[in-house]
Amino acid sequence: MNLSAMIRPEVRDFEPYLPGKPIEEVRRELGLKKVVKLASNENALGTSSKARRAIAASAAESFRYPEGPGTLLKRDLAKKLGVSEGEIILGAGSDEIIEVLAKSFFNREDEIIVSRHAFIRYKMAADLMGAKTIEVPMKNFKHDLGSMAEKIGPRTKAIFVANPNNPTGTYVTKPEVAAFMKTYAERVGSSERPPFIVFDEAYYEFAKSLAGDYPEMLEYLKRGVNLVVLRTFSKAYGLAGLRVGYGVAKSEVIQVLDRVRPPFNVSSVAQAGARAALTDQTHVRKSVAEAAKGLKYLAVELKKLNIPFLPSAANFLLLDVSPRKGRDVFQALLKKGLVVRAMDEYGFPERVRVTVGTMPENKFLITRLKELLS
Repeated sequence: MNLSAMIRPEVRDFEPYLPGKPIEEVRRELGLKKVVKLASNENALGTSSKARRAIAASAAESFRYPEGPGTLLKRDLAKKLGVSEGEIILGAGSDEIIEVLAKSFFNREDEIIVSRHAFIRYKMAADLMGAKTIEVPMKNFKHDLGSMAEKIGPRTKAIFVANPNNPTGTYVTKPEVAAFMKTYAERVGSSERPPFIVFDEAYYEFAKSLAGDYPEMLEYLKRGVNLVVLRTFSKAYGLAGLRVGYGVAKSEVIQVLDRVRPPFNVSSVAQAGARAALTDQTHVRKSVAEAAKGLKYLAVELKKLNIPFLPSAANFLLLDVSPRKGRDVFQALLKKGLVVRAMDEYGFPERVRVTVGTMPENKFLITRLKELLS
């Protein structure tokens, strides 16, 4: 069988997304007793006690299929966000919603606009559907919204903005978004197919606390902009292992996405955990405060070590380890029981991304970096 001749052209050279190495895998491979993972921007405080209790209680019904559309969770989210239930879609992480959006709307002749060094899943979704990705250089390691707006053309199907951006941690401000929206409206005019503006706000809860001029994108959705806002329970809510994300868009857009969304894509356990986590805003505030404390500590210690880094509005930092290669630093730290993330796939071969952990974990990171530099 000639399998290569059977594969879709878009899949033939498709590179899979590479997640951070799990703790247990590192322990097995290297025979280490202590391993600290600061590679995947997970919540330093873990899952809230309310969510854990709801997850345990829901396990007894695991033999039943979950509620397909996730009505109760959508109802809770709608109330919190001030939108209608029909304007929300649930996904197995916000990653799935990105892929569902691509499957629903992207054609081979279409183009998407992204920032260079932005979250890689946008380009991957376009590649999978045969659409073209236009990358716009960053400005001061931030999305250059003005230049991105200028690239809008008749084939543009979507503009993706990660805010804050992964892996840089930088964000676009209220004034920058307002200027972008003005240019967008001018370029799109009265088009019958205005391109989607997709704002990926996976780190929303951190940014709202850490950045005073962080924009509130749902206000633009309420004004009728063709906007999709993505958020997740993986970060501030501490449910990365359950895979629960959600998107907010016009109801007619959600109706199309729901046609393509896999049935029962968010498990009953995940829905129960997310509903409980949503009620525990105390845990969210503690998680954000822990990240803020860790960011301040790491900023001081990294400056002492002369390791440059980008200011971040999220729970991670992008470090410049030049003249070393990020991949080499990743391997060296791995042997010391510390998992970070090399950034080659994002076009940063001399950088690593580190998650802000608990204070003991942050101190462990600094200790291992000192040993490496010595």
